[in-house]
Amino acid sequence: MPLIPEEPQIHESAQGPRATPASGRTAPTPRPVPGPRPAAPSRPGRPGPVRPTPPVQRTPREVAPVQPGPSGPAAPAAVAGPQIQLIPASAEGALDAAEEAVDVLLDAGRAPGDVLVFTTGAQHPWAEHELSFGEASYWAQHDAGDDVFYADAGAASRAASRPVVVVAVNGGPASVAATALPLAHARADSLLIVCGDPQQINSVLGAGV
Repeated sequence: MPLIPEEPQIHESAQGPRATPASGRTAPTPRPVPGPRPAAPSRPGRPGPVRPTPPVQRTPREVAPVQPGPSGPAAPAAVAGPQIQLIPASAEGALDAAEEAVDVLLDAGRAPGDVLVFTTGAQHPWAEHELSFGEASYWAQHDAGDDVFYADAGAASRAASRPVVVVAVNGGPASVAATALPLAHARADSLLIVCGDPQQINSVLGAGV
């Protein structure tokens, strides 16, 4: 009988120390963490010598293409002016050809304010109509730059540059076309379209048109 009370005391005491080492053992469990630490130093050691080397080799390679760069501007210099398109047409049909060219430009997405049209002969009907209200209101529409603007080739020097210039060589003295075409070329930022007699146009702008 006396053994019965002693046995629970022994179990309790045995459980007590087991709990303490269990909690105490949980503390040493983080000790295996330093285990992977030795592997960490090996990583910086490997990339250390390898990583610095490639950047040193890449920098001269990147500098090399920059040096031939100055030779590049020579190509753009040749393409400094606008593209030139020639649409063969008679003096009587040049204005209609210019109108078709404008329609194609607008259908392709060009803004109306991007287009300027010159005529070497008779004025475009739109220009005649607007000039009837006076030159002030007529040129005000040019300055607004929100629509296609039609002008006589003699006024080419007064007109401002636009991305696209269309010239209708629809008659008039040859001297007018000879003066207007170079001016139109200077006013065109990206594209010059000339509608008229190819021989006459080439004689002014050059056979390479």
